[in-house]
Amino acid sequence: MIEIEAIFPVMVTPELEAVKQFYETVFGFNTVFYDPDFYLHLVSPGTGAQLGFLMPHHETQPAFLHPNMVTEGYVISLEVKDAAQAYEESIKMDLSMAMPLKEEAWGQVHFILRDPAGLYVDIVQHQEVAGD
Repeated sequence: MIEIEAIFPVMVTPELEAVKQFYETVFGFNTVFYDPDFYLHLVSPGTGAQLGFLMPHHETQPAFLHPNMVTEGYVISLEVKDAAQAYEESIKMDLSMAMPLKEEAWGQVHFILRDPAGLYVDIVQHQEVAGD
């Protein structure tokens, strides 16, 4: 068995500085590695959640990592304690909204933002469903 210590997505985008500012400002991530011509690595100080962003067409990377990330059909989910409060904060910050606050029958309250790279960020609160 291969034991892992962490898991995180690495998304390919030329918008490293913009996503750095977005995730630091909006969600409080800390930058633990940043080379504006190569790679950005962020860690949430409260949860340890990690995100990686790689510049496209970087000569050190294999060809399959050269294209920009396709944003359709991909979502980053960030769980929060209070989605309604997070939604109000997002409106105050004038963030790019892809889907308004919505309560789902399966026990989620969530909304979806778009980050500066065009990636979808699903802000999710899990609730108990009646009968569970």
